[in-house]
Amino acid sequence: MLRFRRLLPIAALLTLVAGLHATAASASSTQESIIQDDALIKADPAGALATFRSLGVTRVRLSVTWASLAPSPNSKKAPKGFKGGDPASYKGWQIYDAIARQAKADGIALDFMLTGPAPRWATGPGMPSGTHLQWKPSASQFGAFAKAVGTRYSGRYHGLPRITFWSIWNEPNYGFDLAPQTTNHDSIEVGAAIYRGLLSHAWAGLSQSGHKPGKDTILIGETAPRGLDHGIGNFQGVKPLRFLRALYCVDSQYRELRGSAASARGCPTTASGSRAFRRQNPALFSASGFADHPYTAQAAPVAPNVPTNLNGHGRSDPDFSDLPEVGRLEGVLDRLNRIYGSRSHFNVWSTEYAYRTRPPDKVGVSLANQAYYLNWAEYISYKQRRIGSFDQYLLVDPPSGSFASGLEFNSRKHKPSFDAYRMPLYLPTTSTRKGKSIEVWGGARPAHFAAGRQSVAIQFRSSSKAAWKTLKTVAISNKRGYIDTRMAFPSSGQVRLAWSGFTSRTQTIKVH
Repeated sequence: MLRFRRLLPIAALLTLVAGLHATAASASSTQESIIQDDALIKADPAGALATFRSLGVTRVRLSVTWASLAPSPNSKKAPKGFKGGDPASYKGWQIYDAIARQAKADGIALDFMLTGPAPRWATGPGMPSGTHLQWKPSASQFGAFAKAVGTRYSGRYHGLPRITFWSIWNEPNYGFDLAPQTTNHDSIEVGAAIYRGLLSHAWAGLSQSGHKPGKDTILIGETAPRGLDHGIGNFQGVKPLRFLRALYCVDSQYRELRGSAASARGCPTTASGSRAFRRQNPALFSASGFADHPYTAQAAPVAPNVPTNLNGHGRSDPDFSDLPEVGRLEGVLDRLNRIYGSRSHFNVWSTEYAYRTRPPDKVGVSLANQAYYLNWAEYISYKQRRIGSFDQYLLVDPPSGSFASGLEFNSRKHKPSFDAYRMPLYLPTTSTRKGKSIEVWGGARPAHFAAGRQSVAIQFRSSSKAAWKTLKTVAISNKRGYIDTRMAFPSSGQVRLAWSGFTSRTQTIKVH
């Protein structure tokens, strides 16, 4: 992923937060909690899923990596007798089987993300020196792989559970995952054409194995939220909305590409070809939703994701798809569908989001800000009707300390964000007049798994030495454990939520 340092212009922050309050009436009441930690769950499925359940997670995103299951992944040729669409031609299924069975027993749903790298025998020509298994992966071979995975987890194969939630390829606009991204001095987005082929064949493979929208959830996209204008080449990132325009074969003005510009991007070159485009690319128009990784870098979740100038005035990049710009992403997806006569309005699923902490990372936010920003970001997500999920990327920090976005250190000691994630709390207004009510949003994520009617206590104390008192008890009517209420506080002090022996982080308020 591409990351930039930036400051937060106060005017921009206030404008964006005001906009969120205006859309509160259209908040999502079904937002799912997704978590991903591939290394942890593959090392200890039962232990990882038990922890996820204790946190109230309702779905786990899991990378189903092509090369890890393919036979002879480092060979230039597939093994003799290999049948790409047959699960029996692959190896290493045991860990995925174990996770699928344990998740079903624990009542936790899975998101199987079919992704690279590809086996060497399924990569394309012209690979630069070194091993780059994301290089021009074969669309037809990937489609066969999708069929094999879909068949194994169809609910009709050796007693294995059925998987009903799928997504296709991780961060296809980023050269680390799919290459090459551009040619002709960054002027032609060839990565989008490669992804279009991967989508088409994976869609067919899943369909042939019994997985279709309406019956299952199938997401496209999985885009990184930022990118570059220059210096992209093979392995850097294309800005996501530029990538989408190339994926749907339109130019920067949303006019259908024609002639050589279309041909270079694998698009129809004539009007008659364009009329067939929608029929030939069902994934682009009939998917269940669009997956985005709306990281806001290491800044507050409403910060514009471009550097500020010397006067401190930042601006939002019009081709980014980070959390503050999800509404723009939705609008672009709608517009692209309308161009081809489709009425699809994709919901956006956040399938990767987090804040790195310093320590132990060399880049990141403080431990306190990680907890605060996660709650703030989840509130922003909840308030937007078309966002289907809120994701936490990693439970445990990697041993290296790099990309330390977990809720736990590598030692398994909890960060403050662990409790904040289990019981989110966010107050949009923390300074008010006496007698005036303010919004208190949050909840008890694990209440999703609790029996009987549940409620959350809103507690208050006037100082750090005073005792906590429950001022209001709110019944949880949201099936994901959220509450959203208004109330007045008697004085300045501190606020927290309490449920079943657990408490949220503490928020200071001022009443004057």
